[in-house]
Amino acid sequence: MKLVDIIKEKGDVVYSVSADATVKDAVDTMVRENIGAVMVMDGKRPIGIFTERDLLKRVCAKCGVLSETPIKEVMTAGVICGSPDDDIQYAINVMTQHRIRHLPICDETGLKGLISIGDILKLMYKSTKEENKMLRNYISNQYPG
Repeated sequence: MKLVDIIKEKGDVVYSVSADATVKDAVDTMVRENIGAVMVMDGKRPIGIFTERDLLKRVCAKCGVLSETPIKEVMTAGVICGSPDDDIQYAINVMTQHRIRHLPICDETGLKGLISIGDILKLMYKSTKEENKMLRNYISNQYPG
């Protein structure tokens, strides 16, 4: 299974803010859309990601003022991206190794989607559930043959 399959399943909508936005702008977007991360974009090019963890570690812990703190000062720069053709195991390895929960999916034209570890788990659970059902049907002789 490829990362593009996850994007097809969940959709390709990615919420973002510009580098000129404030932390409050990013937080407002995250709260409004009930999401844990926003991409920080320069046009179509991702230049960073801002997550709940960034908010806690880089803003709240330092008592920053949300409406005055530029997002570009607290975002995670040097974004690690996956490719639509990468497989899920590769994404799991990258996310585990780098201790990240969100992985932007990019190709040569730009950002294609954003997946979370939760998206991967949902897809894996669905696949395992379907496989389990087929095996139970096979064992109980209910498998179409």
